[in-house]
Amino acid sequence: MKLTRWSPRNVLGFRSEFDRLFDSFFNMPEEEETSLAAFAPAVDIEEKEKEFVITAELPGMSKSDIKINMKENLLTISGEKKQEKKTEKDNYHRTERIFGSFQRTFRLPENTDQENISAEYSDGVLNITIPKLKESIAKQIDIKVK
Repeated sequence: MKLTRWSPRNVLGFRSEFDRLFDSFFNMPEEEETSLAAFAPAVDIEEKEKEFVITAELPGMSKSDIKINMKENLLTISGEKKQEKKTEKDNYHRTERIFGSFQRTFRLPENTDQENISAEYSDGVLNITIPKLKESIAKQIDIKVK
């Protein structure tokens, strides 16, 4: 039996191809969402009745290593996951965790209240809440026919 070295970084290429396929399915041009870095944290985007919620997995990071900013309807999450210092006494056989800088950028819909975006980071998970503008929240009105 021959052993072959496998690199988990090969999965990143597959992931970006899948992301491109998913984005094209929903007609989102590539330039509207970018991922620049050695690694791209996993992100979920959920639409609720009154808000959008972006959830990003950022294990092993501190709040001070995470930056969130808005510019021209683009929300950018960036940061750096720092590698622990290894000493000569350490006897690593394998290191697979990914370290380095990352940046994820998302174009927000026009119906968002960008002045009231909030974020919370706990247990390695970042939650960003983006309220919808009040006038854009769907409201059902029954109209009587005479």
